[in-house]
Amino acid sequence: MEQLSEQELVRRQSLQTMRDMGINPYPADEYVVTGYSTDIKATFVDEKPSDEAEGWYTGKPVRIAGRLMSRRIMGKASFIEVQDSKGRIQVYVSRDDIQAPTPEGETATTVEQQMYNVVFKKLLDIGDFIGIEGFVFRTQMGEISVHAKKLTVLAKSLKPLPIVKYKDGVAYDGFNDPEQRYRQRYVDLVVNEGVKDVFLKRATIVRTMRQVFDEAGYTEVETPMLQIIAGGASARPFITHHNALDVDMYMRIATELYLKRLIVGGFEGVYEIGRNFRNEGMDRSHNPEFTCMELYVQYKDYNWMMSFTEQLLEKIAIAVNGTTEVKIGDNIVDFKAPYRRLPILEAIQEKTGYDLSQMTEEEIREVAKKYGVEDTDKMGKGKLIDEIFGETCEGSFIQPTFITDYPVEMSPLTKMHRSKAGLTERFELMVNGKELANAYSELNDPIDQYNRFVEQMKLADKGDDEAMVIDHDFMRALEYGMPPTSGIGIGIDRLAILMTGQPSIQEVLLFPTMKPEVKG
Repeated sequence: MEQLSEQELVRRQSLQTMRDMGINPYPADEYVVTGYSTDIKATFVDEKPSDEAEGWYTGKPVRIAGRLMSRRIMGKASFIEVQDSKGRIQVYVSRDDIQAPTPEGETATTVEQQMYNVVFKKLLDIGDFIGIEGFVFRTQMGEISVHAKKLTVLAKSLKPLPIVKYKDGVAYDGFNDPEQRYRQRYVDLVVNEGVKDVFLKRATIVRTMRQVFDEAGYTEVETPMLQIIAGGASARPFITHHNALDVDMYMRIATELYLKRLIVGGFEGVYEIGRNFRNEGMDRSHNPEFTCMELYVQYKDYNWMMSFTEQLLEKIAIAVNGTTEVKIGDNIVDFKAPYRRLPILEAIQEKTGYDLSQMTEEEIREVAKKYGVEDTDKMGKGKLIDEIFGETCEGSFIQPTFITDYPVEMSPLTKMHRSKAGLTERFELMVNGKELANAYSELNDPIDQYNRFVEQMKLADKGDDEAMVIDHDFMRALEYGMPPTSGIGIGIDRLAILMTGQPSIQEVLLFPTMKPEVKG
């Protein structure tokens, strides 16, 4: 068993002392809360000074609950700070005011003295959960506070919290180590200001997205996470084994092919917000499991989807931040529609001077090598263009920009461009130098789709381990007929990074993937 620190031993002794006094440190009873810190402060109204406390103003009765975060004992009185789910508020505790429920067979005086001992003989520790019943008032120093008339111990904390002190907006003695913060997110949320706000904003992003889709009449669905074929994207899957069926299965890398099956089945529009899994590297932009939204709407094309996406992101930005402008590092990104639209080959020509549309695959391979792309022999034309774009262009698009009209080799599930030979009706949305969304006019020609899959299998034979395999059931669904459809995928984690101005994906995942913890 892990050796306990001196502080942990003291806390366990306080726990036992409470129990010896007849106080349950972990009561089962419901504790009804009638007010929260921020709401109490926002709605407080000064009233006539009371006779008992000259210069102090009384307010309404209230019951609050939360963690004890600081304490100052001054003789017969104590000022403590309680942190609830919305913020912090000061509480004034007087020896003569504390009351507690009287257990059977004990006098009220005895219990009052016990609760006095809990507070003033320091049986309460920073991090303990307590309930306070009293009234709201303003102190002589002008701080809106709660005057405690009754205190209840709700849960004893056995490990000491790191104490982060703030002065002029600067944190001292902070809980700053990234590995500790991500591994012990529960501590990070308690002691570091602003961390919880990031995840509340993330929830607003998803809630707003659902609201927009639902108001448009689209249906939220759920599709399998365990799949026989890892399809719908180019990525390495996680492999597992189903014992009852005795077959290998894959954690899904995308929801696309199942959602298209539902369009075949007659839904006007379907969307799913859920986890995908890709057995690839981890960095500031990637996590092996991540949240993605995919939407498919019948009788639409990629031009319509660009306009719809602009409006969606503008609404999300306003819902999260109250403005379309978001500060991300040194950049101000404006999500107000419309966004620039730029074909990918034109983007590459702008940055490099090379017109890849006039080059053979071997010529493109030589250009890729000039820009440091490795293992080019395993890549087809589309993958080479994608790598060149990533090396030379992607990071330069700070404001939202639709990169459009990708070569067919890069887009095995996308409809051929209606007027540009060899290209497809696809766009990727670039924001702050990263891809945020990927969308198509969906390929609904079964014969063309089958031929595209065959070409993907040839890439796999060359060593491309991200090439797609043929999904025969999906092909069967297409043969029943899929109407013209547009689809899009948006990475929720990356969208959260952008909308909250965070530097990495780990800051917007409550529990990012970590190496196993090494125990000493």
